[in-house]
Amino acid sequence: RQQQRRLREARQQAAEYYRGHRVPQRMEEALNALFPQRPADLYGELANYFSKFSKAPVICKLVGRKVLDGVGQPTLEVEIYCTVKNYEKRICSTVMSSHSEIPENALPETTEADQKERNDSVNTAVEWVNDSLNIMLRDLKPTDQCKVDKMLGEYFTKKVEEKKEIQKQEEEEEEEAEVTLALTSCTPSATALPGKNKAAKPGWKKVSVAERTIPPAEPVESVLCGSLAIGGTSLAIAKAGATISRIPLYLHIALLKCNQDSPKGITLPLPMVTLLNCEKISPAKLKLVKEVMLIPPVQLSLKQGIERILDIQKETMRLLEPPGKAPSPQLADTKKGRAHNTGKKAPPQALKRISHLGCLITGCDNLEQPLLLMQTACNNIGLELGTDMYLAINCAAHKLMDYVKGKYEILTGTFKSPDEMVDMYVELINKFPFIIALIDPLRKEDRQQWNNICCALGSKCYLIAEDAGTYISKLKIDQKINIPTCSGIVLKYINQTTVSDLIELTGLLDGQRHITILGSPDGESSDDSLVDLAVGLGARFIKLGGLSRGERVTKYNRLLAIEEELAKNRTLREANLEFIAFAEESQPEKQLSDELPPAKQESSPPQRSQPALQVHSPPAQLLENSTLT
Repeated sequence: RQQQRRLREARQQAAEYYRGHRVPQRMEEALNALFPQRPADLYGELANYFSKFSKAPVICKLVGRKVLDGVGQPTLEVEIYCTVKNYEKRICSTVMSSHSEIPENALPETTEADQKERNDSVNTAVEWVNDSLNIMLRDLKPTDQCKVDKMLGEYFTKKVEEKKEIQKQEEEEEEEAEVTLALTSCTPSATALPGKNKAAKPGWKKVSVAERTIPPAEPVESVLCGSLAIGGTSLAIAKAGATISRIPLYLHIALLKCNQDSPKGITLPLPMVTLLNCEKISPAKLKLVKEVMLIPPVQLSLKQGIERILDIQKETMRLLEPPGKAPSPQLADTKKGRAHNTGKKAPPQALKRISHLGCLITGCDNLEQPLLLMQTACNNIGLELGTDMYLAINCAAHKLMDYVKGKYEILTGTFKSPDEMVDMYVELINKFPFIIALIDPLRKEDRQQWNNICCALGSKCYLIAEDAGTYISKLKIDQKINIPTCSGIVLKYINQTTVSDLIELTGLLDGQRHITILGSPDGESSDDSLVDLAVGLGARFIKLGGLSRGERVTKYNRLLAIEEELAKNRTLREANLEFIAFAEESQPEKQLSDELPPAKQESSPPQRSQPALQVHSPPAQLLENSTLT
């Protein structure tokens, strides 16, 4: 009897439990709904039906791992595990790109120190993910990106404060040790120490006087050891949220930016495809140009644009063959170029290699040489620069400043002041109007020259700051710290950057009429999340490097896949870009523009007086007059 009583109580408790969760009612609804359909997999359909009532997945585990990036350097991988329907399930992973520019002709000691610093940072990041962050984020929903990023930001701030405290203690200990040494030591060498310091001052003063002619370089923001863990975890959570929501990552990012309002259409960023990487070593003399990039016209689909760039790349490789095998780069039509392709075969040039940026490496003797090479390659295959394809140049001028002379070394032994650089760029764009973007034409510290170049060329091409966009943490605090007057900024997802940081910053840039370019660092990984970030954030351009190397091509393939998906869903929106007439927008610069005809009147014929310029095309009159002298 006692056993029967227990059995009746258990049945009664079970009935109340299931009725409390409406199981009988929902079971009846499921059976009634599925019977007319008579699905082939009945239990599969029942599982799908009841999955709607299951609890939302929550994070149960984070796993950090040390892996290699595209150039064989250590970086961080973050895996996200969630509790899904009472089971632990691996959702996704992400691999961070490491931002450490590969120096040319670096000293062995410098390379060794960089390797040690990178290893320490990755090891610390792995420790953070597997310990602190794993515990801190447990039981949170991966779809709650803002909450996760806020917690990550607070954790990072705490680590920064801890680091400052450690540094402060070390400095105090060093000062105490110096005082103790000074009191206990009475040798002549100890008393001569102050004199040595005084003797070193004249040389220092001499350099400082020379540097006064130009603004000094802003101090480089220190990178906290382990900061990769913050960016890697934030991006991994975003990917997990998209996976849980069963939507692509780019749409998940777009919804986060639009506060969950579904965007009516999505515009693909235009690719800046690197074709040439100009080496700055002997015998090459040109130092100014780091990358020569191609931008396809907006009238083409991305697939058509990539195919056209591949054709230009193939012709460029042919032109870079030794003189005995192919003609030297000079203007020639297709037939003439083919006719001269005779002679004895010669070994390939040593400079004809593939860069870590995924493009051809070559050396040039002057600024016009790579531009003429591009123009010749296009002409040989029946294309016209300025109509069928456009150029962008990454000048990387911040690496060329000689602080003793106060000038940029643009060629070996050739120096130009910041004002002379502005004049040189104006002459260059007037001669080659198919150049529609200059990246880092000056140091960010040369703000007056940035104003001048934007006033002179802002209505003809994009003046883009890449070096200024490296440290997103500073940009968030004060948008004027690292941003000179410019058309837009190249943002890179590195270190402690979070997805929420990028969403906030791109919103600020949109409000200030700056264009956003998502760029990949030199140390790129095979993770293609950067493409989804660029699409979801509404970036105008994406800078991924060349069409070689797997870690680069993977991202172009992802961009092609997104284009195909958007076109199929009829949500692909055509880009509509315009240059910024800085001379008409800023009051100080307007005084300069009063002396000259307005930029828009210069660049547009009377019958085409619209201020808006579709996509990135130069003004029509410039295209008509773009003949090479």
